[in-house]
Amino acid sequence: MATLQENQPAPPTPGDSYVQSFARGLQVIRSFSEKAPRQTLSDVAAATGLTRAGARRILLTLQALGYVASDGKLFALTPRILDLGFAYLSSMPIWNRAEPVMETLVQQVQESCSAAVLDGTDIVYVLRVSTHKIMRISLGVGSRLPAWCTSMGRLLLSELDEPSLRERLEASGIEALTRHTLTDIDALVAKVQQARRQRWCLVNQELEEGLISIAAPIVDRSGRMVAALNISGQANRTSAKVMQETMLPPLVAAADEISRLL
Repeated sequence: MATLQENQPAPPTPGDSYVQSFARGLQVIRSFSEKAPRQTLSDVAAATGLTRAGARRILLTLQALGYVASDGKLFALTPRILDLGFAYLSSMPIWNRAEPVMETLVQQVQESCSAAVLDGTDIVYVLRVSTHKIMRISLGVGSRLPAWCTSMGRLLLSELDEPSLRERLEASGIEALTRHTLTDIDALVAKVQQARRQRWCLVNQELEEGLISIAAPIVDRSGRMVAALNISGQANRTSAKVMQETMLPPLVAAADEISRLL
């Protein structure tokens, strides 16, 4: 089976076609996170591996462009940084058309619904319609979760051939997140292969205790999986059996409807 990246060129290396200063600027932006929303110059330099002088030039450039604000000591991203992510979403109007479908599904099953795409070893949320908070972490557009222990992630990983899948899993920093988490690569490969065969995936409390989710594929006209749609809920309220029997059919129907919109 071909990989998701089969038609994409290999990542560039420093040279005439590689703008190192731009790459370093992106490193600086990515150094800000929920755990590090405000950073000193030294913090940014340490997080990115840049010199203090290099980090300072980039931060001051971002500040001049309005993407970073500073009180003289601490730096923080500004809301303008959302323009960068919005450019991706606005370039794919499918998600505007998918939202009503997801809202209808949420009303039907009374559970939260999300759509995500695969990016390296993570899934990235591109749309979410929630009913109530079911996780300790807050999820929204742009949130990232590990692919190997999530229902959408395992389903999206199923598009990879086995050598690429193993390579991706080995690069994932696999660890036990709960007492239910699968950490053996062979077992994870088997789960991904199962998701490939059945065209859906259920993960029960492997990412977080009490969280259960089920995912179905969103495909383009050629049948290639481009995203995944899931329903997530609380395991003490919805068992895996009940979720599969009562929520999988409307989830698949919604994913198929979104696929047709492509």
